[in-house]
Amino acid sequence: MQKKNPQGLKRILKASRYSYQGIGAAFKNEAAFREEIILACVLIPLAVWLDVSQLERVLMIATVLLVMVVELLNSAIEAVVDRIGPEHHELAGRAKDMGSAAVFITMLLCGYVWIEALFI
Repeated sequence: MQKKNPQGLKRILKASRYSYQGIGAAFKNEAAFREEIILACVLIPLAVWLDVSQLERVLMIATVLLVMVVELLNSAIEAVVDRIGPEHHELAGRAKDMGSAAVFITMLLCGYVWIEALFI
């Protein structure tokens, strides 16, 4: 007999617990994520405080959070690649490089949005 998956509120609570564990693991194991948390703790209140339009504020905060989301995905890719094996493989290196590139592009987007909102 197949085990029944939780539904409703029980499923949401379990999923929330797994998400919290994922954030905790990233905070514990990923220096880049810790740095991005610190940056978010500075930039998000700054975006709320600055005299910018509501749309600019939303974009400024959203891009900061997007950097963190992409960092979490990059860290997940790296963890899976590292779990498969320590030996160098071209595809493993490519996966890690692409994850890093995604973080970099997201950071560029974040910087661009902030520069546009503040200076242009």
